[in-house]
Amino acid sequence: MVALLAFLFIAVPILELAVIVQVAGSIGVGWTLVALFGVSVIGAWLVRHQGLSVLRRVQKQLARGEMPTTELVDGLLILVGGSLMLTPGFITDAVGLFLLLPPGRALVRPWLSRGFRSRIEVHHTGPLAGDGFIDVTEVFDK
Repeated sequence: MVALLAFLFIAVPILELAVIVQVAGSIGVGWTLVALFGVSVIGAWLVRHQGLSVLRRVQKQLARGEMPTTELVDGLLILVGGSLMLTPGFITDAVGLFLLLPPGRALVRPWLSRGFRSRIEVHHTGPLAGDGFIDVTEVFDK
């Protein structure tokens, strides 16, 4: 875990700077800044559009009495994708865009769901032996 965090906080910014320098060398500094700003604007629009879409699906499922598990995972992926889109750099923008688009989320969702399921434990408390029904008359008749 420490190695992953070190990679994220040290290697990713270095890689981002290298890519930005390469792009600026190819198309110029001005166009590079325009591209970075444009991608951030597109990311903000996608976050709003995709986030509202997921929110509507959550509300519909809750109204039907269903648990919106897929939508909650999608919401998390949209949050992460939006955060990456706001981070300056082409690599984080590409990963963020991947997470903001439904096909990208569909590819990541099963992997993330498996990770969540492996860490979730269900515990029951109280007298739920059998069918969960307690006959109170037996207690008072004794």
